[in-house]
Amino acid sequence: MKTVDVIIPTYKPGSKFIRQQEMLQKQTYPVNRVIIVNTEEKFLDRSLLQDYENVSVTDISAMEFDHGATRNLGVSKSRADYFLMMTDDAVPKDEHLVENLVKMMESSQDKEIGAVYGRQLATGESSEDEKYSRNFNYPAQSFVKTIEDLPRLGIKTYFESNVCCLYRRDIFDRLGGFIDHTIFNEDMIYCCRMLKAGYASAYCAEAAVFHAHNYTGMQQLRRNFDLGVSQADHPEVFGGLKSEGEGIKLVKGNAAALMKKGKLFSVVRLIWVSGCKYIGFRLGRNYKKLSKKTILKLTMNKHYWGN
Repeated sequence: MKTVDVIIPTYKPGSKFIRQQEMLQKQTYPVNRVIIVNTEEKFLDRSLLQDYENVSVTDISAMEFDHGATRNLGVSKSRADYFLMMTDDAVPKDEHLVENLVKMMESSQDKEIGAVYGRQLATGESSEDEKYSRNFNYPAQSFVKTIEDLPRLGIKTYFESNVCCLYRRDIFDRLGGFIDHTIFNEDMIYCCRMLKAGYASAYCAEAAVFHAHNYTGMQQLRRNFDLGVSQADHPEVFGGLKSEGEGIKLVKGNAAALMKKGKLFSVVRLIWVSGCKYIGFRLGRNYKKLSKKTILKLTMNKHYWGN
């Protein structure tokens, strides 16, 4: 049996993190170790983890945090065959999360699968438009992607999410791990490199986590600003690939579904939030034309610009 470690960057973890830890201990496929890389020691109550012998914590400062380097630090502390990347607010739906991810990883008879990401389900706190978005981005059917799918899928070929994603350690090491310094999208940048190296990426609909962000319009603007920055900084991944088309398709389908339900207020919110996303993304793609002062007002990751 292959060993599996779970690696979780944390920052001010709350009640979802507690439920997550409880569910990880109940998995049918045993979790070897839970490796936590925590930003700012004062924000993690160690008593939450005192009952779990397989959990370890490494503290870093906010200035040290980086989407790629922090995850690489967690991986460096693991010796498992597979490691599962998660965020601290992703809660396994059931006890079969790890089992289903591993089963998918080992299912291919064709190309070797290097990573498997799980399904993200909306929660009770999710807005109506977010519920639609979750189903749009995380459908009920599993699939496998290779670089040959690029003409058909476009930018979605490289889509992978470290909210819940299982990696093969030997392939990860061979490819040099996550990029060390990035504001966002370390998972997609890695997926691009992995597919171009001849490996496959898989999506496992049976491996699900509850994960929701009920962002305001301005929070979405800042998040998409950082997303745009990451795309501008990595033309080797995103150059020539249009991401706006997928966004337009999502908004149109979402609006039609909300209108059908008579959720007119939700349609108005969708238009506002979508507009904020687009403005943030375009500003991020053109961040080199902006002043440092403006950038710091727009970004979600202020420490990134100090590094």
